[in-house]
Amino acid sequence: MEYNIADHSSSTQQYRVVFPKHLNSNGTFFGGEAMQWLDEVAFITATRYSRQRMITVKIENIRFLKPILANTIVEITGKIVKAGNVKLYIKIEVYSEHMYSQQREKAMEADFVFAACNNDLSPVPLKRN
Repeated sequence: MEYNIADHSSSTQQYRVVFPKHLNSNGTFFGGEAMQWLDEVAFITATRYSRQRMITVKIENIRFLKPILANTIVEITGKIVKAGNVKLYIKIEVYSEHMYSQQREKAMEADFVFAACNNDLSPVPLKRN
């Protein structure tokens, strides 16, 4: 049985700076590094909601909407959108902010699925907090 999370406050917000070391050969934020940051925020969001051991099951609908350049601040937010018996569905959004102006735009988004598991990494029921 699955249900939608309408007003649940379980969300995570993280700010990071994109330095030159995070860039690819095109001078934009390296996708692999971006995915690591998104997965980390999704993991924290899932763990804060469940207070259980959680593992990434699926990442889908990854959209690179705008290039992210060096010396920008990124805001990465994770929000639970649905919970099932074992799985959590999390929406991740990334906003890029120019460091020295008010310019801000949505740069990335993705959907993550996490599952609750035991110490042997076998699926277990999701606890309801």
